[in-house]
Amino acid sequence: RIMRPDDANIAGNVHGGTILKMIEEAGAIISTRHCNSQAEEPCVAALARVERTDFLSPMCIGEVANVSAEITYTSRHSVEVQVNVMSENILTGAKKLTNKATLWYVPLSLKNVNKVLEVPPIQYTRKEQEDEGKKRYEEQKLDRLETKQRNGDVIFSVFNPEPHTVGYSQSSLIHLVGPSDCTLLGFVHGGVTMKLMDEVAGIVAARHCKTNIVTASVDAINFHEKIKKGCVITISGRMTFTSNKSMEIEVFVDADPFVDEPRERYRAVSAFFTYVSLSKEGKPLPVPQLLTETEDEKRRFEEGKGRYLQTKAKRQAQMQQAAQ
Repeated sequence: RIMRPDDANIAGNVHGGTILKMIEEAGAIISTRHCNSQAEEPCVAALARVERTDFLSPMCIGEVANVSAEITYTSRHSVEVQVNVMSENILTGAKKLTNKATLWYVPLSLKNVNKVLEVPPIQYTRKEQEDEGKKRYEEQKLDRLETKQRNGDVIFSVFNPEPHTVGYSQSSLIHLVGPSDCTLLGFVHGGVTMKLMDEVAGIVAARHCKTNIVTASVDAINFHEKIKKGCVITISGRMTFTSNKSMEIEVFVDADPFVDEPRERYRAVSAFFTYVSLSKEGKPLPVPQLLTETEDEKRRFEEGKGRYLQTKAKRQAQMQQAAQ
């Protein structure tokens, strides 16, 4: 579809959340189709996880986004989907790859939202494809478990914070989940949640550097629990790390069921977003150094630095391998 002004920021760059929402829609369609191809019981595929995705090139108002999806692995109860996003300038015909993403879905019964159904297997062209897919499956399963175990943090308001501190830029958004946000089963579309998370992360980044900002990458997004229609969700974001030209923002979503639900507030989704600051000409700008004040903030900064260096080393290794 063509990118409109309401898909973009004031500089004309399409929001990362808009692209993430399109990616998730494509993944949900193909995985739901596949899971119903041989199913005795109708189901809807629910998003469980999005692997790290890099925004390789910015997309602008007026360009056409072409999103394609392919199923690359199936386990007994999950589906791995690879999604590519191409942008096309319809005036010049120029095309470029903007995103590559890997998503994991689980099929939930239309009759019982808590029942996970079995996934029909796919045919692999070679044995190595299945082995590589199984390895990716085991890795993401372990990472999801580790992420859920460290999800106890909350964000508290800071009175009169200093500029460039964590408290100065941290932000929250409260949203009532309505029917238009939900699937046929009455729980929130993963793409809707990711779009809201990107909005909050973008506000944090803009508050910190007060320039035009764009999403550079998103670390793995883990969907720990379903969010039902009627819940009030709080999307919270805070700065965790800054390098010279990028900033990492932790975003998590907490759900408060209050319609026919006695359950207490719970952590539903968590992720790390990376943003860069751009000039009016679209050139990268230096990012103000994050000022850490508490021991927790210093710990999170070091953890973010570790993720940054790990990603940087991996990118350099890939570039060297491509050059060979």
